[in-house]
Amino acid sequence: MNVPLLRRMLTTHSRVFLNYAFGSAFYIVLMFWLYPSMADNSEALDDLMNELPDGVVNAFGIQNGFGTLEAFISGEFYGLILPILLTIFAVSLATQLMARLVDRGSMAYLLSTPTTRARVALTQALVLVIGLILIAAVTTLAGFASQAWIIGDGYPLNAERFISLNVAVLALFFAIGGVAFLISSLANDEKRATGLSGAIAFGMFTLDLLGKISEKIEWLRSLSLFSLFRPSDIVSGQGAIGLELTVLFAIGLLLYAAGIYGFAKRDLPL
Repeated sequence: MNVPLLRRMLTTHSRVFLNYAFGSAFYIVLMFWLYPSMADNSEALDDLMNELPDGVVNAFGIQNGFGTLEAFISGEFYGLILPILLTIFAVSLATQLMARLVDRGSMAYLLSTPTTRARVALTQALVLVIGLILIAAVTTLAGFASQAWIIGDGYPLNAERFISLNVAVLALFFAIGGVAFLISSLANDEKRATGLSGAIAFGMFTLDLLGKISEKIEWLRSLSLFSLFRPSDIVSGQGAIGLELTVLFAIGLLLYAAGIYGFAKRDLPL
């Protein structure tokens, strides 16, 4: 790792980190603020949900209804809003950290210093991971603060399951970020790297969504990393959560390692 480069990159991208972190915090505070009015009508909402097709219920992760706070946010926030937000963050930042520098010739200046390609790539990967951890941490803290200051004791929050939700989403985007980082490490063109990374990431999100809608095409979920992120199972205490998180972190490590190795061995444009 190159410590001076790490400090420079963290400073350079600090505004991006904060924008996404506070954006995520804003949405989760909004979810907590809305929940009391939803809870007061939870029976009517559950009846309405029971009339919806099973595929729609599964696709939007509202199998657990609206009876608890964590069940509500698992579907509305962790099932849709946060994945989209973090996909955009991971794809755009990974491209800026690697492919953009190659495309604009800035990488040549970095490599002209007394360092190695592997150390540069490792440092850039660490910047991406730190950004993801920051967003997850701010989101978690915003959730606990919202429960304490907005909702109070009237609608308790299961702290263990809420933390598990945030660890799970961090594991998912550690892996998604690995996909984007690998592509960016091997690309010379910033736009192509962004396009390909975005197509793969949002493609996997779409495959998972389609697989939830119909049992006939449920096999599509096996092609997506998003299938290993199941917020509804986490809040209901079901599923092998630890196994899924381990798989996601392992996949992410392999992808980052492949990106670092690929960047160290590839030919860079003059």
